[in-house]
Amino acid sequence: MSIRLVRERPQKATRDAYGEALVEVGRERPEVVVLTGDLRDSTRTEFFAKAFPDRFFEVGIAEQNMAGIAAGLATCGYIPFMSSFAVFSPGRNFDQIRVLIAQPALPVKIVSTHAGITVGEDGISAQAIEDIALMRALPNMGVVVPADATETRQVVRAIVDLPGPVYVRLGRSPVPVVFGDDYVFQYGKASKVREGSDATVIACGIMVAEALEAAEALAGEGIEVRVLNMATIKPLDVEAVVAAATETGAVVTAEEHNVLGGLGSAVAEVLAEHAPVPMRRVGIQDTNAESGSPRDLMEKYGLTSRHIAIAVKEVLRR
Repeated sequence: MSIRLVRERPQKATRDAYGEALVEVGRERPEVVVLTGDLRDSTRTEFFAKAFPDRFFEVGIAEQNMAGIAAGLATCGYIPFMSSFAVFSPGRNFDQIRVLIAQPALPVKIVSTHAGITVGEDGISAQAIEDIALMRALPNMGVVVPADATETRQVVRAIVDLPGPVYVRLGRSPVPVVFGDDYVFQYGKASKVREGSDATVIACGIMVAEALEAAEALAGEGIEVRVLNMATIKPLDVEAVVAAATETGAVVTAEEHNVLGGLGSAVAEVLAEHAPVPMRRVGIQDTNAESGSPRDLMEKYGLTSRHIAIAVKEVLRR
């Protein structure tokens, strides 16, 4: 697995990689169908619609109905991918996902884009910061947050044959490409992207690149930080979390999500039960953001490599 230095990485939006991967999987698997709610352009499902128009379903601005249609298709042997913005799915159709998809454990793949505050100028109403919490609370539901375009393509392939439902959280803005083409995503397993013995940063999504930048900066100060990419939030890789805690003695989590209910909460639950160590959660501190450029918002709300480095030093002092 090759990892490029942060400063050398190109950038690509995970939603773009999703659209491309859907077409690739669609060519191989005729049972794959795709649904969206008047957002084919923004979710990049338009790529699939052009390639396979007879397997694409445009349901209009009706996310609750989209969940019901996807569930029905799943009972007929299809593998539905349904996509919208994260504020609409699961934000608007949570009850339908809960009752029609999660409770019967149907193999519907819920892939939502425009998550987190890096939606940027669209503002507070468009910034999903609670979607991971919603979905990880559902029995039978898997939750995946890819770090980059490479991992997103791998995730799409990996979840096709999973027997139950999965929620995949993608972003709008371009993000650094962390992994090389030799990377292989493993559902339910963390990937160690940097060795370190002094502390561990466990990150997901866009925050993996920020964690690597923080680790590079801290190395210049003589602090060696392990970085784990925890793309699968549920089922969480408990073994990797416990090993990180016992081997490095301190943990920082980093996510573009409310610190309540997301990756930080999941890791804290494991540490409390199996390996209590000093811990700090970097994320949105239970507040709503505002309209602004993605980078400015990440700085204001504490989601940069600088904030991660500060958190590492805090847990080391403890």
